[in-house]
Amino acid sequence: MARGAPANGDFARDSPALAPHVGKSSFIIAIAAAALTVSVWAWFNQPEHEPPWPTIIQGFAFSPFRADQDAVTHKLPTDAEIAADLKLLARKTYAVRTYTVEGTLADIPALARKYHINVALGVWIGKDQKQDAAYVARAIAIAKTNPNVVRVIIGNEAVLRGDVSSEELIPYLDEARKEIQQPVSTAEPWYTWIQHPELVAHVDYIAVHMLPYWEGVGVDEAVPYIAARMHDLEKAFPGKPIVIAEVGWPSDGRSRHAAVASAANEATFLRRFLAYAATQHWTYYLMEAFDQPWKEQTEGAVGAYWGVYNVYRQPKFAFTKPIVSIPHWQLLAAISVIIAALLLTLLYWDSRALKKRGRSFLAIIVYTVTTAIVWVIYDYTRQYLTITSVAVGLLLFVGMIGVILVLLAEAHEWAEAHWITMRRRLFEPIGVADDALPLVSIHVPAYNEPPEMLKKTLDTLAALDYPRYEVLVIDNNTPDEAVWRPVEAHCAKLGGRFRFYHVTPLTGFKAGALNYALQHTTAAAGVIAVIDSDYQVDPRWLRELVPLFADHKIAVVQAPQDYRDADMSAFKAMCYAEYRGFFYIGMITRNERNAIIQHGTMTMIRRAVLEKLHGWAEWCITEDAELGLRVFEAGWEAAYIPRSYGCGLMPDTFTDYKKQRYRWAYGAIQILRRHAGILLGRGSPLTPGQRYHFLAGWLPWLADGLNLLFNLSALLWSLAMINFPHKIDPPMLVVSALPLALFTFKITKLVYLYRTRVGANTRQTLAAALAGLALTHTIGLATLSGFLTRNQAFFRTPKQVRSHALLQALAASREESFIMLALWLSAFAVFTQVGTGMRDLTVWVIVLLVQSIPYCAALLVSLLSALPSVPASLIGRAENMDALAQLVLKEEALEVRN
Repeated sequence: MARGAPANGDFARDSPALAPHVGKSSFIIAIAAAALTVSVWAWFNQPEHEPPWPTIIQGFAFSPFRADQDAVTHKLPTDAEIAADLKLLARKTYAVRTYTVEGTLADIPALARKYHINVALGVWIGKDQKQDAAYVARAIAIAKTNPNVVRVIIGNEAVLRGDVSSEELIPYLDEARKEIQQPVSTAEPWYTWIQHPELVAHVDYIAVHMLPYWEGVGVDEAVPYIAARMHDLEKAFPGKPIVIAEVGWPSDGRSRHAAVASAANEATFLRRFLAYAATQHWTYYLMEAFDQPWKEQTEGAVGAYWGVYNVYRQPKFAFTKPIVSIPHWQLLAAISVIIAALLLTLLYWDSRALKKRGRSFLAIIVYTVTTAIVWVIYDYTRQYLTITSVAVGLLLFVGMIGVILVLLAEAHEWAEAHWITMRRRLFEPIGVADDALPLVSIHVPAYNEPPEMLKKTLDTLAALDYPRYEVLVIDNNTPDEAVWRPVEAHCAKLGGRFRFYHVTPLTGFKAGALNYALQHTTAAAGVIAVIDSDYQVDPRWLRELVPLFADHKIAVVQAPQDYRDADMSAFKAMCYAEYRGFFYIGMITRNERNAIIQHGTMTMIRRAVLEKLHGWAEWCITEDAELGLRVFEAGWEAAYIPRSYGCGLMPDTFTDYKKQRYRWAYGAIQILRRHAGILLGRGSPLTPGQRYHFLAGWLPWLADGLNLLFNLSALLWSLAMINFPHKIDPPMLVVSALPLALFTFKITKLVYLYRTRVGANTRQTLAAALAGLALTHTIGLATLSGFLTRNQAFFRTPKQVRSHALLQALAASREESFIMLALWLSAFAVFTQVGTGMRDLTVWVIVLLVQSIPYCAALLVSLLSALPSVPASLIGRAENMDALAQLVLKEEALEVRN
């Protein structure tokens, strides 16, 4: 094997022998996935044969408002517009039913006479007694002068709404019956008539509303349900004529129990009802002729969609042909297949090492996601859009795309971490003669570190099995001389290759200390190595990894961060499990495209490259990751070896754990902002794979920021639902389903890869998930702050500090605990006050509870950090996990060689 070369040859090129075979298999998988997608579209859109619509029906509920008109603000249609609607309905219906005699709507009977349409004249009864009396008087006059008024309906669900009592309504009924010849009634749902039998003696017939959707009855049971309720009324009030004043089904809106609002269900219900009503000789008025968008204000979103014709006077479904849920589903299927094929091409572009299982997995995810996108957009654009709904829709679309990008990135990493045929950049330790090894300068930055801990770090450096190296310890700004003096003395004791510098003041935090060390590095040093002050290194570290620099394209050699205190407590065992996922999943897949994240410990960099790049960036609080990106931008390569060569100490408290992750996430946004032109622009020196991994790697953290905004919005939305239950609907089902789907997918991925790649047992896997979730709020705050501010102070992770007391642990998670309680209370209030009569409501309650899980995790992990006596054995031993992970890597390397 060539000195410093990857285990399977030149990593800069893929194996050309694999390309034709892989391309063919990818094409076959894509075609199979496309065929399956089209089959799914076809299955959900099978034509349903229902009774045909009759040539002419008994009657329509008739509200002739156009899209820009509104009964609430009294913006009424003109006589010409009303006449046009009546002309459209002529020879399609015998009658129409109206609701008010306000303004031009009082002209409907006279206008309908021209088209030989009878009228059930409606009178609106509200809380204004003076206005109610005037409307009744006007209706009496209209009924007397228009012979095509065949019945009068005084009040529309006025008793149900509570606008009037039955005792207050009866005088209006009695007055009308006394003054006119036409039969008089009031319109109420069937159960209101049962509850108020006193009304029956004051009406000539029972005008009943039969709307099974509002009662949560499924479409298949709806017509039998109406028949049963008609029987109930006939039994309760024998001999009293019954007119179904409203009967219908909405074409859009929220689901209520088994009742699903859709155009197909509307068509199915109405065609079945009309056929059955003809056999029963019922008099009815379909609810309604035209969609009325203004009703969203009073009935919620579903109120706009009860028309047989839409607001533009176009039929919403087929009257005689078989019913298809989405009439033009073939076009939508084609669009989803085309989009999926393009996305899959991108994911397959540089993934020749993927096994067929991995490719099939990605194909299923991509085609499922694109089908969902196309369906959601189609469903949303069928609604009546306003400026507000368009704005909300755009926000939802952006959020949906963000969720889908994260999901696709997670799926891609999952596939490449597990289903691979080879590793293109698999590095192994190799032996090189001492005289061929370069001088290495090891830099150890320190600030206010426990002297005994740092002395042990230096002892392990003194024991390195490497012929030529020096160690520079830079203590920057430590105020207490008693802290740094013992370290200075220990360096002197260890000999001439150890040099100690105490520098104060020194700006630039850790980057400033490393730049100072670079300035004082021996001229002959060819490689700079960096470790944190708490790391105890393996004697083989330099001996086995420095030879990789023999490949002149390599500028960085990185080993994973590892920790030696995982068995001290359950809290640290959880942190240990959570850390390992990145180093044994993410870093391995990133290494395949020369796109690793450089870390400021257990890292080595070619000195000439570091100096050419002007050292470490003092403006960035994650100077290590920023330097690694600049190395790639300059055209150099990095090597990652997933084997531990040194172990440090983890944060001792949940507060420090959060602060460490806050720094990492905030620094990532600093880097993104500074390097956005290169990462996103044209002509970038980075390869597409490098740009992909850096952007995809930060996507989950960006998603945590958006998730924080989502949670705050969810609380506000829930508050509005609780206070205005009849006006504010729960969010669309897709808004709820997407975060649930992403959460479920990420947890499933974590469990699967931790068990198969990281070597974790069930308890360690769950512990890693809990610890990771506990950081969600912190990462969200960091990403949002990163976009809103430019600089924040560098936070050093304290070592060997005392654990928090219980009250301090509660204080450490106070923000998370507050949001958790707010989400719980919102879910409880929605459940108890608004109810779960709609499927959307049930899912929304579940969303609120699921969104509280990361905040609950933060509280639990914080409390656990305050209990160091809880043993790590509760989680599992770290060495077992490491042994299993190394076994997986060895088996993979053996498979590659074979």
